[in-house]
Amino acid sequence: MGLLTIGAFAKASRLSPKALRLYDELGLLTPARVDPVTGYRLYAPEQLDQARLVAWLRRLGMPLARIQKVCALEAGPASQEIRSFWAQVEADTAARRDLAAFLIDHLSRKDPAMSPTAKPLGIRCAALSDTGLVRESNQDTAYAGSRLLAVADGYGRRGAPASAAAVDALKHLEAGSIPAGDLLNVLEDAVEQAEHAVHGVAGAGSSPEEAGTTLTAMLWTGSQLALVHVGDSRLYLLRDGELFQITHDHTMVQSMVDEGRLSPEEAASHPQRSLLIRALGQGAGATPDMRLHDARRGDRYLLCSDGLSTVVPTEEIHRVLSRTTEPEQAVRELVTLANDSGGPDNVSCVVAEVMELQR
Repeated sequence: MGLLTIGAFAKASRLSPKALRLYDELGLLTPARVDPVTGYRLYAPEQLDQARLVAWLRRLGMPLARIQKVCALEAGPASQEIRSFWAQVEADTAARRDLAAFLIDHLSRKDPAMSPTAKPLGIRCAALSDTGLVRESNQDTAYAGSRLLAVADGYGRRGAPASAAAVDALKHLEAGSIPAGDLLNVLEDAVEQAEHAVHGVAGAGSSPEEAGTTLTAMLWTGSQLALVHVGDSRLYLLRDGELFQITHDHTMVQSMVDEGRLSPEEAASHPQRSLLIRALGQGAGATPDMRLHDARRGDRYLLCSDGLSTVVPTEEIHRVLSRTTEPEQAVRELVTLANDSGGPDNVSCVVAEVMELQR
């Protein structure tokens, strides 16, 4: 079979002649021959496989520069590159889905048909952070204020100041009231400030491993709790005797579970279970999950670093939150459980209970 004209090659590869000319200019799909008289591009039949691969990758939404990289790889590394790209796409899609849910929830609260909470609610809370039994220093930060609850788990050589800087950047939210219509922008601005603070700790030109942190924080707004979450620290809610995990881990292993490539049991013992795909720091995607929760009297919230969630079974966490009467007692018992399980990591907990305020 001889060379194909650009029209015939376009039809066979399902790429337009315009796209083929662009890919030629980019060096992505160079014709086998260009007629010196007419300038017509001619393609060899054996180029069809690469052309079809380019077409498929474009349908995935992959940028041309990355397609060029994939096409230069052998089959095995190319498949890994596509898998990595798609995991990032799904993470970005999940972030947009969460933002859409936040907006729907946020706007629905402006519906005049929705009645305000009849009785004013407040919180009582406690925070505790511990180095654990293996690590030499504590890179976690836990905070429980009058309106702000936060846990940050730092990593890298300057992980401790990174986690502290992220939480400090949110503390101004304690002061004053935030109008409901401004809540989304205030939360987004706060995360940006936290990210800038972490970058300031790492310093200009630093490597991604220098300093970074997770951040899971809740802002009390009267009868609602607004959540900001990035990384693999967690938020749990105990309501009516049942324990719910509210946050979704931003880890490579969790993305593999979401894709069905790992079971939750396999993920629990995976050697890369702590590899983050979202965090505050150099080289990491920092798009946060944001949500609003209507609080109920008697609710208990637990914010914790993975130093608790990876070593203490959920059943034990449920037992402590259900049976302890005071937040201070709960955080002490949870930290003790983590250390009794070997204390392989720093462990931080914040427990908050929703109560009815006296008029």
